[in-house]
Amino acid sequence: MAKTKTLSTDDILVMLCTSVKKVLSAATQSDIKYSPMVQKITRTCLRPDIGCFVLFDGGFSGLVLMNFSSQSAMELYRTYMMAMGMPESELATQHTSDEVGNMLGELMNQIVGDFTGKVGHELMVSINQNQPKMLAINKEVLVSIDTNLDRAQARRVSFTTERHHVFYMELAMDRTEFIQLHEFEREEVDPDRIVEEMGRRTVAATTREDLVDQALLDELGI
Repeated sequence: MAKTKTLSTDDILVMLCTSVKKVLSAATQSDIKYSPMVQKITRTCLRPDIGCFVLFDGGFSGLVLMNFSSQSAMELYRTYMMAMGMPESELATQHTSDEVGNMLGELMNQIVGDFTGKVGHELMVSINQNQPKMLAINKEVLVSIDTNLDRAQARRVSFTTERHHVFYMELAMDRTEFIQLHEFEREEVDPDRIVEEMGRRTVAATTREDLVDQALLDELGI
């Protein structure tokens, strides 16, 4: 009898880490690394200097957070924009600039899109995400998931930029184990189709997200 294949919460975390590394390395044309040691945490928090979060649901629910120091945020921003051909003289000089937050939000959208695409391909489940929210903050903010989780787990992973600036990714989700009942044929992933679908979701969700955003920020006291 063939051995039953299973995937745990930590296996899904590895998929998310590889998406962070893949997207940021490609966007900045630099070497992004992450620690093989994962920290178990009891809660997820937005932390200074820039925090970003996005909720996802569907086959399972969860929350992804990314916390950047001003140094790591500016390095990612500058290398990304210069790789896109933007003159250095036209770049923002402060991490609180809207351009920096918008860029990090765009990259996080790509990260979670790549992650949900891989999850859908590997597990044959559908995952939906909302628009990432970026906040320049000077104090720690507790963020909880607005959904019912069964035995929630949280993890923190440390990432390092090419210039050795550190930022963190946090994941909170159900304690999960997927068990493969039988062999199945996975669909081929079409990157162009995924990008097109992400664009349609973004346009369709913009109005609804704008209404939800302010209520959420009010609740967080920001």
